[in-house]
Amino acid sequence: MSYPVFAVTVDLVVLTVREGELQVLLVRRGCEPFLDRWALPGGFVLADEDLATAARRELAEETGLDGPGGHLEQLASYGAPERDPRGRVVTVAYLALLPDLPAPTAGTDAAEAEWRPVGQTGLAFDHDRILADGIERARSKLEYTPLAAAFCPPEFTVAALRQVYEAVWGESIDPRNFHRKATTTPGFIDPTGGATEGGTGRPARLYRRGEASLLNPPLLRRRLDG
Repeated sequence: MSYPVFAVTVDLVVLTVREGELQVLLVRRGCEPFLDRWALPGGFVLADEDLATAARRELAEETGLDGPGGHLEQLASYGAPERDPRGRVVTVAYLALLPDLPAPTAGTDAAEAEWRPVGQTGLAFDHDRILADGIERARSKLEYTPLAAAFCPPEFTVAALRQVYEAVWGESIDPRNFHRKATTTPGFIDPTGGATEGGTGRPARLYRRGEASLLNPPLLRRRLDG
């Protein structure tokens, strides 16, 4: 019995919060297909590597960034027959949530690499759909898990954490209500005992991510305004 030949790629939805807005890492393609079009970083899986290793390698090769130091998870698989003009290609997408990082450096088959606002559309292949799925996964994760801290440095203020939620969800959140929910939800954040220094006004307490893997109660979007 013969079987059809498939190629396998990995693509990465790499999200961060920069300058108060949710941004995605994109590369401008330096070769066909889709020459000069913007796309998610990614590429073909080599014969001797697993999927997660391929994802980290492609990120480093195309952007100059080392493997994600924040949160990395498998997002979904995409295998529409005509999704890649080069042939039958199935891609496994990964979602990475990272604190703000330096500007990326393009490499291999990427002509440029940039952080761009998530409103970018018209991406190569089916990357518009993959990006939309990644954003929705991130928004949902922030409701039920403490992964918002993956966008923050190791120590952060409640205000900085709230700004992450506002950037990812695209909506304003009442500061007092959020502070109460964040500091009373078991295992969400833990005080470090330190506080911010310099600047004007009262120093703000510093926190780190807690040990909880799930938030109970969850921080549902519709509940944070009331």
